[in-house]
Amino acid sequence: MSISTPGRRAHCPQCLRPAAACICRCVQPVEHRTQVLLLQHPMEAAHPKGTARLLHLCLPLSRMEVGERWPDAPLQSLLHGRWSDALPAPALTLLLYPPSPPDPGLPLQAPPPWEMTDLVRLPQDGVLRLVVLDGTWRKSRKMLYLNPGLQQLPRLPLHDLPQGRYTIRKAHLPGQLSTLEATWAALRQLEPGQDTLDGLLQAMADLQQQYRHWAHGVSGPPGICKT
Repeated sequence: MSISTPGRRAHCPQCLRPAAACICRCVQPVEHRTQVLLLQHPMEAAHPKGTARLLHLCLPLSRMEVGERWPDAPLQSLLHGRWSDALPAPALTLLLYPPSPPDPGLPLQAPPPWEMTDLVRLPQDGVLRLVVLDGTWRKSRKMLYLNPGLQQLPRLPLHDLPQGRYTIRKAHLPGQLSTLEATWAALRQLEPGQDTLDGLLQAMADLQQQYRHWAHGVSGPPGICKT
């Protein structure tokens, strides 16, 4: 499935890529309980090897917004409000963000303290929402700096990180993961019994294989979307 606009290349309406570079065939929907809010930096939205759009398509309980700075009221609604009648407001919202050294150019408020054991004190039907910043290290820190509402969230650090597998895009520092990998690791931490989450890694592997095919001039049928 693809659409076209006069004077422009046909684009897939789902993954938003050119129809000839559609990645919907790589989508692997997975089961998860945690709502995921993806806040994508505008420069990342144009990167051809980003993983956030694929991640969003794989996570039924996710929402994706592109921007660098949001007014406080709309941001608070994104962080703490109901996204639809079918999705309840969260009992707790966490920001996926690692401990980081101070940066005098982009100073941040100290996040409120919390522990993983706090999750057991959530109401039985309480919903957890995870906020993920999609951008380079510098861009994501600037997004955090420009949006005080994000700084006020308790942060979820990742533990026992695996080696990154997204080899088609070079990491800036050792130990850095793609947005998809980091979110997968966070969800595995929050939902340790949810085995279907590994489908995210399969989707990423399929995406890398697709890029290797394109690099060798091999393309699949354009605009075929897995819906």
